[in-house]
Amino acid sequence: MASILSKKQKQKHKSTKLSDLKTLGHDLLSSRAHVNNLPKLLSFVSPTSPPQFVLESLLSLQAFFTPLLPDLPSSSSKPSASNASQDDPDFIYRTWLRSKFDELVESLIQVLLSPQSDETLKEVVLDTIMEFVKSGNGGRFHSAIYHRLLRSIVHSTTPANFLLDLLASKYFKYIDVRYFTYISLEKLSRVLDAKDISDDRNLNTDCNDGGHPSESMDLLIHKIHYIMSHIPSLEASVEKTDYDMWSGSGDDEDISGNLKAENKQHMTEKHNDKVLTAASIAKKMKLKFTKAWLSFLRLPLPLDVYKEVLATLHQAVIPYLSNPVLLCDFLTRSYDIGGVISVMALSGLFILMTQYGLEYPNFYEKLYALLVPSIFMARHRSKFFQLVDACLKSPLLPAYLAAAFAKKLSRLSISVPPSGALVIIALVHNLLRRHPSINCLVNRGGGGATVKDDPETEQRVADGVNDTATASADKSVKKPGIDPFDNEQSDPIKSNAMRSSLWEIDTLRHHYCPAVSRFVLSLENDLTVRAKTTEISVGDFSSGSYATIFGEQMRRRIKLAPLAYYKVPPTSLFSESESEFLGWTFKCEDSKRKNDINDENGKIDQDCNHNSVKRQRVECS
Repeated sequence: MASILSKKQKQKHKSTKLSDLKTLGHDLLSSRAHVNNLPKLLSFVSPTSPPQFVLESLLSLQAFFTPLLPDLPSSSSKPSASNASQDDPDFIYRTWLRSKFDELVESLIQVLLSPQSDETLKEVVLDTIMEFVKSGNGGRFHSAIYHRLLRSIVHSTTPANFLLDLLASKYFKYIDVRYFTYISLEKLSRVLDAKDISDDRNLNTDCNDGGHPSESMDLLIHKIHYIMSHIPSLEASVEKTDYDMWSGSGDDEDISGNLKAENKQHMTEKHNDKVLTAASIAKKMKLKFTKAWLSFLRLPLPLDVYKEVLATLHQAVIPYLSNPVLLCDFLTRSYDIGGVISVMALSGLFILMTQYGLEYPNFYEKLYALLVPSIFMARHRSKFFQLVDACLKSPLLPAYLAAAFAKKLSRLSISVPPSGALVIIALVHNLLRRHPSINCLVNRGGGGATVKDDPETEQRVADGVNDTATASADKSVKKPGIDPFDNEQSDPIKSNAMRSSLWEIDTLRHHYCPAVSRFVLSLENDLTVRAKTTEISVGDFSSGSYATIFGEQMRRRIKLAPLAYYKVPPTSLFSESESEFLGWTFKCEDSKRKNDINDENGKIDQDCNHNSVKRQRVECS
């Protein structure tokens, strides 16, 4: 039966002209007697209707409903049986109009979310819905219609980026729209959180369930995060009063505030009158902002959304929360995951620790475990190394901890790219300058432990048990060429860093990259004299790569560069300056030189003997 009716409606739509719609709309607006034209015009507001028909019907319907909205009863209000007004024809008429208005809003949302609608039509429909939001509650913000709009956008199966961008560009500049957006997003997040818990229970009870609710859940979370990330942040000053308002300014606040509420609906209207002023919204915005974000962060975030949230949390969320310490559970849980997630969670956690007094045990142990070669190629390595430098700046840091970080970084300098070696040199330079107690790592030779580093052996030497035992203990403990540092140890206190040396930094003096070999010379200065040295800005090197090093070398002006050809054509295989073969010597040359020297010495001896014989002959004569 329904299919037969739809076919008849399609045939009527095909036979209807645009001029007929104009006539229907004109009659509807001219007299109450033509109110039956209202359902006819509503039937043309659908995704299957031509765009010009939708627009023509929408113009007439908007002009009809706009002046009537303040007098229409609420769609959720249900009069009791004892109420005599339910038999009033005017009340019945207004209730019928309210149902038709709800149908209009539903049809507009369907047109808005339909992939068949073009962008121009969607923009007009969105403007119409927002006009109903503006004037649908007696000049105050109609939060029910707006929540209905956001819920439909979030739960739609089609991409809604165009709608969300349009909503953000045209309406998020109004403070009341932002306020009720946070309220709606908090409700949607709580519903999704409860749904996720129920889905988990269903999956646990029925293991044979073949559904995949996580895919639809991920799509909903992506849309909620897209909306929240496009809402402009509230200014820090709550005393500002020149905020733009989309709905009325709430001039009836004092009048409605003095009236006594008789039921829950009146209490809600009174509350709305209070919050619809710019000043009151600005004061309560932080609370709604906090509730919306906390509800959202409880959801099972997909990995890409998780990373985006952590990347912007310290700038876009924490400064505007009513109590930022409420994020400690989320950030500590993220910091314990490890890998890139821990690196990205470090920014927010560091702010909570330094600015809001959060105490996090084993923070440096977790930070020490993040120092792996892959971190030097991570996307967010620049911010990470700057935070590492800031975390190690405190003069109250124990010596063993500073030594462990310095030794761990120096060990990594062997296996990281040249850009990473530059960052390590800067970090080690600042550590040695801030903590003079670890300069023994630079001056200690051999890189191994000595007898003095082992208390038991030192006691045996002091007691002088016997010389042979002391000599054997000295050989076994000193271990020349063996580094006592345990690179695989995750606990800094057990890494034996204080018994080691920074021999890896010394090897960087012969690094193949000229920038590294030049920069490492800065560690040859006496860093314990703080007045003559300055800290190195890690930010200048933390974002380096092969491309930046190559570009810097290309910009350098070199006076004498090595050439791949001879300036003067060679006349022999080896020139005279290369006769020594650059330090190489050969046995044949050594024997030849020895024979030549012996021959010369023999000639000299013969000459001396001959001269002596001549002298003797002269004397005899």
